[in-house]
Amino acid sequence: MSRITIIETGLVSKRDRTRYGSFPEMFERMIRAEDASIDFDIVSIVNGQPLPNPDTLQAVLITGSAAGVYDKLDWIAPLEEFVRNAYASQIPTVGVCFGHQLMAQALGGTVRKSEKGWGIGRHIYNIAPGNGVIDGKQIAIAASHQDQVIEPPPGARTILSSAFTEHAGLLYGNGAALSVQPHPEFDTAFAYVCCGLRDGHAPDAVVAQAKASLAEPVDNAALGGAITRFLTRGPRA
Repeated sequence: MSRITIIETGLVSKRDRTRYGSFPEMFERMIRAEDASIDFDIVSIVNGQPLPNPDTLQAVLITGSAAGVYDKLDWIAPLEEFVRNAYASQIPTVGVCFGHQLMAQALGGTVRKSEKGWGIGRHIYNIAPGNGVIDGKQIAIAASHQDQVIEPPPGARTILSSAFTEHAGLLYGNGAALSVQPHPEFDTAFAYVCCGLRDGHAPDAVVAQAKASLAEPVDNAALGGAITRFLTRGPRA
């Protein structure tokens, strides 16, 4: 039986957590929709829990966070070292949003706040052909970010991209690491909540357009299924 360790790096507000769940709970729902047999362990480093030795784990998923990878938080450097150790041991690892940026930075890429501003609402990404992980030509997923991977790490291939987010999905050189900027774990209602959190921070027109975009369907099952299969199939280098 497969077991995935979810590293919780961010917290949903108490009010929203009651209705939508924590970030790990969102990922559990996403993954179990593809494979109900998977078990989970949660390591909440944002709440002070210590990171395990990655060599003892079957697979790792790193959540999103309101933090930036460049913030001076005492758990970021240990998490980067954890990622590098998991990478060296080819432990299947996936990062989403903050997790995407943290993995890219830990493995030699560059992350910073984008001059393009907030990316919120439903975004459409082009899929690199023949990537072996995500099928199709395009995929629509909700996003919620201001930071971006500006330069991928050496050996990483960009497999999701858009005009707004050039490096929205990365497949890393060891074949066992994958990260994506958008949020396949967010249902449409929670993605709408996230748009509302940008009121007063992003231009009104950007927030309004982002909310309106969520009336169109998203492809959470496609990306969530790809992530689940990646985490449970093991290295493909």
